[in-house]
Amino acid sequence: MAPLRPSTEKRTRMPRDEGSAALEFITTGMILLVPLVYLTLAIAAVQGGALAVEGAARQAARVYVQAVDEGAADAAARRAVEVALADHGLAPEYELAVHCSPTPGKCLDRLGSVTVTVGVVVTLPLVPSVLDLRAPLGVPLEATATQRVSRFTADPAP
Repeated sequence: MAPLRPSTEKRTRMPRDEGSAALEFITTGMILLVPLVYLTLAIAAVQGGALAVEGAARQAARVYVQAVDEGAADAAARRAVEVALADHGLAPEYELAVHCSPTPGKCLDRLGSVTVTVGVVVTLPLVPSVLDLRAPLGVPLEATATQRVSRFTADPAP
């Protein structure tokens, strides 16, 4: 019996695979890497916005309870929110709500509580304006902070 030898015809007919593994690796890597990088950027933007809005609410409540009257308190709270958002690179468009207890009309009464709520919309990074149908694509964030008015504070002027 004669030994079997591989046919040279089969070798020449089969396509060569040399170098295609590197191409497949690069293509698959890019398909997986680009969404992963975008997801990381989006999560970082939302986390930065969450830190900004939480800090803005906390600082606004602090300056509100230290003001001498309601007008100065409102102006100080708005300024604190604007500075906090600007520090984190967010747009100065925000919603601010102040609630007082136990007397809703008198926020600066001794031992009263002032609750400040700040809301912003964090736009997602790298989203073209063509995709903004009615409003920019973003994530709405809201934070609330409560501070007590000191019992040693002076009574506000009537």
